Amino acid sequence: MPQTALLAHDVVRAAGGRRVLDGISLTAAPGRRIGLIGENGAGKSTLLRVLAGVDAPDAGSVSRPADLGFLHQEMPFDAGTTVAAVLGEALREAREDLAELERLGADLARVPEDAPGHREILDAYSRTLDRAQVREAWDADRRAALALDGLGLAAVDPGRALGSLSGGQRSRLALAALLVRRPSALLLDEPTNHLDDDAAAFLEEQLRGLPGAVVAASHDRAFLDAVCTDLIDLDPAAAGPTRFGGTYSTYLGEKRAARERWERQYAEEAAELTELRHSAQVTAHRVAPGRERRDNEKMGYGHRGGRVQQQVSRRVRNATRRLEELERTRVAEPPRPLRFAVGEPAARAARSPEPLVTLGEVRVPGRLALGGLRVPDTDRLLVTGGNGAGKSTLLAVLAGHLGAEGDVRRRPGLTVGLLAQDTVFGRPDRTVRDTYLRTLGPERAEQVPLASLGLLHEADLGRPVGQLSVGQRRRLALALLVARPPQLLLLDEPTNHLSPTLCDELEAALGPGPGAIVLASHDRWLRRRWQGRELRLEAGRATGGDVGGR
Repeated sequence: MPQTALLAHDVVRAAGGRRVLDGISLTAAPGRRIGLIGENGAGKSTLLRVLAGVDAPDAGSVSRPADLGFLHQEMPFDAGTTVAAVLGEALREAREDLAELERLGADLARVPEDAPGHREILDAYSRTLDRAQVREAWDADRRAALALDGLGLAAVDPGRALGSLSGGQRSRLALAALLVRRPSALLLDEPTNHLDDDAAAFLEEQLRGLPGAVVAASHDRAFLDAVCTDLIDLDPAAAGPTRFGGTYSTYLGEKRAARERWERQYAEEAAELTELRHSAQVTAHRVAPGRERRDNEKMGYGHRGGRVQQQVSRRVRNATRRLEELERTRVAEPPRPLRFAVGEPAARAARSPEPLVTLGEVRVPGRLALGGLRVPDTDRLLVTGGNGAGKSTLLAVLAGHLGAEGDVRRRPGLTVGLLAQDTVFGRPDRTVRDTYLRTLGPERAEQVPLASLGLLHEADLGRPVGQLSVGQRRRLALALLVARPPQLLLLDEPTNHLSPTLCDELEAALGPGPGAIVLASHDRWLRRRWQGRELRLEAGRATGGDVGGR
């Protein structure tokens, strides 16, 4: 059974009164693994649903393999279905192929080669054998056991009902079922959600080994770098979605080069505009009506004055035309990357040998146990650990939002800002723009315009804060911290709900950012590239890293 490409041609899909997909074409050939990236709302999930046939396009066409697999947000089984039944359904096609091969083999042994119908049986056997080989049917049961183990589900009782599993377990089971099936084309929406490092690495290895096409929407930069052969950036652009060949690292290199070309062209055009404006102004002044002639111009002026006037006037017209053309066609100014603003005077106070915060034998029963920690005024500390290790609890203690047993000392007058995983604003009826203005004050809000940060869409600035999604509320909270950074900045999973591009910008801004930064993150890409200290928490206690500070 030959592998079939997944094709989309001029796909259009509208939602909420706007075109989410506007004439997108895509070819996912067997062996290609395409990553979809872009801001929230750029159309990644919408494109996957159209490719899968869950949603019909408003215009355009999609051609897909019959056995396409799609990782749904919720599994297409009722709550009473068992784990064993889900895996049985994933194994069904492979087992049917093997049973059919056995039946056809028996028929071939029974029917003589020169008998009527032998050729038809042989052709059917050949087709079934090809299909079984592509699906690696003989290895399916072993593959199922490996998938369960690799995705952290080996200890789950096969008789358990789906309704008794956590959301993360159900998501991993759905992923395991797709890996067992090995469809000709596989569509994945944020496949590394709910996966720890080991499970994510297992998934990446499995996807690299698939012979069919893979299309995955993901914010996980480590996953994109490890798996993808191509990336499609769905963020709005003049030429439409852009396809990049290579991994995420390759994409970053191309984006940096494109940014440098953009900045260079903008600077060159700005210099030319300045020169043209000056040239047009000076030359026009020289031929202005009624201008008094200098002594060296008076002799022979009547003889050649008309001709000189015409030549200079022609230069003025040429310069003016070029000026008008360049003003009309010049490239836009490149948007400023995300950077922390200069802090308030208190946050810029002279460095002191006294730590901003000192913790000694701190306990939060059942949540955190830490022998000691000192946070100097320019610290860069990454807090890592599994779910339930106490990362968020530690940040809340450092912020003073959560009481703890033990010794907690803060420098007098310390300013602290915490980006929590779920941000709540006191006045949900106020608009985004008004919340930003009232929180920062008019002067600071004017110095750092909210729209200039690129964290929220212009259309959302007039919406009440209470109508924002969790991700949008966190972006607003991050914008407030970026615009007025404190002496101690605490970030809990800051790259959640951010596009890969914004994650890269935030990561770059953390290095030279003001004050001390303590950051808790599962983000593998960020953790691998972290240049500061690291503190690892396990089961509520610190097990690694220098907790004493520098």
